[in-house]
Amino acid sequence: MSRSAYPSDLTDPQWEKLKELIPEPKPGPQQAKYERREIVNAMLYQKRTGCQWRFLPHDFPPWHIVKHYYYQWRDDGTFERALDTLRARARVQAGRDEQPSLGIIDSQSVKTTEVGGPKGFDAGKKVKGRKRHLLVDILGLLVVVLVTAANVQDRDAVPQLLAAGRAASSRLTNVLVDGAYTGDVVAEASKRTGIEVTMVKRPDIKGFVVVPKRWIVERSFGWLNRDRRLSKDYERTSASSEAWIQLSFIHTATRWVSA
Repeated sequence: MSRSAYPSDLTDPQWEKLKELIPEPKPGPQQAKYERREIVNAMLYQKRTGCQWRFLPHDFPPWHIVKHYYYQWRDDGTFERALDTLRARARVQAGRDEQPSLGIIDSQSVKTTEVGGPKGFDAGKKVKGRKRHLLVDILGLLVVVLVTAANVQDRDAVPQLLAAGRAASSRLTNVLVDGAYTGDVVAEASKRTGIEVTMVKRPDIKGFVVVPKRWIVERSFGWLNRDRRLSKDYERTSASSEAWIQLSFIHTATRWVSA
């Protein structure tokens, strides 16, 4: 790179792990003008700082080029495939099977902005906006993300989460949840997918208590909170919301795998 590095930039080892997962430029008479690494770095800069597309620093590729590839890679599954591959490598590096057998599910309600798109009111959290439903593995790395309006009950997201979890990992046999995930919807989804849903109750103790294994998904949400782009839901569509979350976990996984 001819420019000075930003803290959000990929290191050389991180890019070595990621570059094979990013589509190559299409063949043609003209060579690609902008390096794929710089396009990814621009996305990571925006994710961490929360700036708008048009506010990307001028030493990155033009904002409209970065935006174009963001939507292209969102829609063609590049982000999802890259995350799946990096998660598998991180698990192997940690001495585990590539595919998880245990998952943990939880949700986080966040405010939206005036940009529009689906939104609702979470009466329990007193938040008007959207809800992020995550299924993570024992390391806290993302397996499935589903973004809905905030008024969608946690249990109503379980069928989609379990179905997607089964597609992502044939070994997935059990997921841990809290007391919000009860009812026929959860039971039927468990029966249909063959994935057991185990409720882990919080100990009846005053104050903050670390719930065994359940704390892992809370840490995952904490990782997302580092990125200002995810401090609220600024996106017009749920698909874009999910893609930024996937990109956040991709960034985390590249640091783990390259360690």
